[in-house]
Amino acid sequence: MIIFMPTTARPQQRYDHRLRNLVQRTEDLTIATDLGVPRSTARGWLGKTPKIVVSLDVTDLRASELHQEVLELRRRVKKLTALLRLALALLHSSGFTLTHARLPDGRARTRILRAVDRARESVPLRTLLRFLRLSPSRFHAWRRRQHACARDDQSSCPHTSPHRLTPLEVRAIEDMVTALEYRHVPTGTLAVLAQRLGKVWASPSTWYHLVQKFGWRRPRLRVHPAKPKVGLRTSRADEMWHIDTTVIRLLDGTRTYLHAVIDNFSRRILAWRVADTFAPVNSVAVLVEARRGATPSETTPVVLADAGVENVNARVDDLITTGVLRRVWAFTELRFSNSLIEAWWRSLKHQWLFLHPLDSVTTVQRLVEFYVHEHNCVLPHSACRGQTPDEMYVGTGDAVPAGLTSRAAAARRARVEANRSAACETCPSIEAAA
Repeated sequence: MIIFMPTTARPQQRYDHRLRNLVQRTEDLTIATDLGVPRSTARGWLGKTPKIVVSLDVTDLRASELHQEVLELRRRVKKLTALLRLALALLHSSGFTLTHARLPDGRARTRILRAVDRARESVPLRTLLRFLRLSPSRFHAWRRRQHACARDDQSSCPHTSPHRLTPLEVRAIEDMVTALEYRHVPTGTLAVLAQRLGKVWASPSTWYHLVQKFGWRRPRLRVHPAKPKVGLRTSRADEMWHIDTTVIRLLDGTRTYLHAVIDNFSRRILAWRVADTFAPVNSVAVLVEARRGATPSETTPVVLADAGVENVNARVDDLITTGVLRRVWAFTELRFSNSLIEAWWRSLKHQWLFLHPLDSVTTVQRLVEFYVHEHNCVLPHSACRGQTPDEMYVGTGDAVPAGLTSRAAAARRARVEANRSAACETCPSIEAAA
């Protein structure tokens, strides 16, 4: 026997024909799903032909009002789209990112989190974070700490960084750094002194960090005459020379010695010699060679030399005694220092010699010979206003500075003309703009 059980029929949902027709015209299922229509039902509407429904023209009474509302909404959408594009352009051009930047103000983080919560109703969270250039891990960390600590006057929460200095300790460090009574104490020593006085227990590196971070200035206004920044400068060639010796280490560990004499006025290398032994005779040889090639003058050249053994010996003293040269000892003060030739040593080694394998004295001799020729004859010196040391020494380059100035002015004029004449199809010409 078959028993029929009574069943309750599910009420069939009916939807407005205008909604169905709108989905069929636009093929946009979200119009129906946003109003609670199942997605399967809305997808089924797409495959059906529109139905002709006969109804009263009651809706025509509000057709004009709906049309005006649609136009107003379209204008608002266009305006918001334009503002969004402008905001995106400014965001990308400024390079702003929250990935490696800190927001010590807790209110700023709260404002961003609230804005994200409101926007998540319409936009997915991943899209929002990509727009803000905020990593998901940092966003969720902000979310967890939103109600953890309300102190936003410092970069880190004191609760999570209990070993950091307190504001009272930072203020004590500032008072000691800027105090007149401690201006003679170095910063590192001042950190240890503060520990002995029982004021602040912090390492010297912490003191240095705080001084740099807050820009504290030690009260050390210099009253003594300032140290000269420019050394001794002569007014003609062969008025003063600088002599010095430098050591060059070869690949096998042995040493070779380079002696040279440079003219103070022209920066020209007057004489040089490479030797495998440190002998006083090499200093005498370069001085004699430089004196032999010097221009005739009524005054005797002055040799500025340090107190090294290569310059303080019987052979050099005998040469000075003859009266062909006068010797002045170099000091650590810039005005009477040997920094001129020491600067040339630095250029010779780091810009040329150390770029080659220095395997023998012969190799060093060949490399130094090339660089001396380039320095004297080819390369213009900044102190000579574009002239080479040879031109400055002999006096044949007096017209070079004026020529460079005039050629630079002509190049600037040509650059301006070239830039003004360059125009694309959309750019108006200079004549039309005028």
